[in-house]
Amino acid sequence: MGKKVILRQEKEDLIENYLFKNYRQQQSKTTERLEYQNDFLETLLLTAQDIGCSDIHFEHYEETCRVRFRLDGKLKEHYLIPLEEYPIIVNKIKIKAGLDISEKRLPQDGRITIKVAQQEFDIRVSSLPTLYGEKLVLRILNKDASEIVLEDLGFTDTELATYKESIKNPNGIVLISGPTGSGKTTTLYATLKLLNDTKINILTIEDPIEYTLEGINQVQLKENIGLDFASTLRTFLRQDPDIIMVGEIRDVNTANMAIRAALTGHLVLSTIHTNSAWSTISRLIDMGIPAFLIASTLNVSVAQRLVRKLCPHCKQKIEVSKDVFPSGFDIPDKLTSHYIPRGCNTCHHTGYIGRKAIYEIIPITKDLIANIKGNVLDIGEYLKEHNIHTLKDNALELVIKGTTSVGEAYSLLTD
Repeated sequence: MGKKVILRQEKEDLIENYLFKNYRQQQSKTTERLEYQNDFLETLLLTAQDIGCSDIHFEHYEETCRVRFRLDGKLKEHYLIPLEEYPIIVNKIKIKAGLDISEKRLPQDGRITIKVAQQEFDIRVSSLPTLYGEKLVLRILNKDASEIVLEDLGFTDTELATYKESIKNPNGIVLISGPTGSGKTTTLYATLKLLNDTKINILTIEDPIEYTLEGINQVQLKENIGLDFASTLRTFLRQDPDIIMVGEIRDVNTANMAIRAALTGHLVLSTIHTNSAWSTISRLIDMGIPAFLIASTLNVSVAQRLVRKLCPHCKQKIEVSKDVFPSGFDIPDKLTSHYIPRGCNTCHHTGYIGRKAIYEIIPITKDLIANIKGNVLDIGEYLKEHNIHTLKDNALELVIKGTTSVGEAYSLLTD
C-alpha cells in the first residue's frame, strides 16, 4: 500500500525461469507437508524417478534446509524444508534405513527397500554429521539391467564392433576406466547382458549392486566381515565360473587375483580409475603387476566419460569464439558454429536433457604387447595410424554435431 510500482520489460526466457523456480518452491512446501504422512518418501521417490534423478541430497544449513536432486550428473535444488521439520524427516528416513537415530556424531550407512506404484526401489542411505545438522544422501538403485543394450550407450559403429570382438575371447581381462559416475557399471552390465546365456556361469562381486539381471549370480561386498574383492575372487575360482565381473580393481591383491583368474581360462570384466585407456597400463604397473602378465592377459582397455546432451528445445546456435575453448586448442576448420545451453521448462532450466557416453577403445594387439613389455607410454602415432579415436576426438565430434556444448566437453578438449 502506498508504494509506487515501476514496470520493466524482461526477456521471455527469464520470466519463464522465475515462474518455474517459484512454482517449484511452492510445490516443495506442499510436498514437504506430506512428511507427516506415511507416504512422504514414496512421493519424493516418484518425483525423483519422473525427472530422472539418481541421488537425493538432504542438507541442513544455519538458516535453511534444502533437498537437491542430481539430474544428468549435476545437482539442482528442488525443495526447501522448514528448519523445525528437518530433524523429523531425517529421523523417519534413518528409521526406515535401520540406522541409529540417537547417533548424530558419526557417519552411518543403511539401505531401504520400498515398493511404490508397483515398482521396487532399492535405496542406499548415507548420513554425515555436518556443522548445523546431519546431511543425508539417498542413492536410488532401482535399475533393471534387462533394458540396457550396448547399442544404446554411445559407441560408434567401429567402436562397437571392436569392443564386441574383444569380449568374444573365452579368457583374458576387459578393463573399463573412468572417474566415479562415468557410466562404467552400465557398460559392464550391458556387456554381461550380451554374454548372459544358460550355458555360461557368470559371477559378480560389487559394491553396491546397482543393477539386477536374471541369470547372473551377484555378491554384495561386505568388507567389515572380510568379504572383500580379493577374497571373493579366490572363492569364485572354486565356483566353476566362465565369466567374472569385479566391481573395481582397487589394490594389488584384487589385481593379482584378476590376473590369476584370466590366466586360468576365465573372462574377467572390471573397472579401474584412470584418465585414459592407455594409462590403465601404467596404473597396473604402479600397483606392482609385472608388465609381461598385463600384456598376456589384457584383451582391451576402454576409457569412458558421460557428457550431457543439449536440450533440443532451447539450445542456441552461435559463432565460434576462441575464448570458450581451452588455451592452445586448435579449432578445426569445419567448426564454424556451436550451440550453447539456454534453459526451458522441458529441461528444468538446466539447458540439458539426458547424457551420452563417449569411449576410447584400445584393443591389445601384438604391437601394443611389445609396447607394454617395453613400458612405452606414448602411443599417439599408433592411435592415428589405426584410426582409434580418443576421448578428445569423440568429444569434439559431439560439439561439431551440436549434441553437446563446448562447456560440457571442455575438460576433454584439453591435452
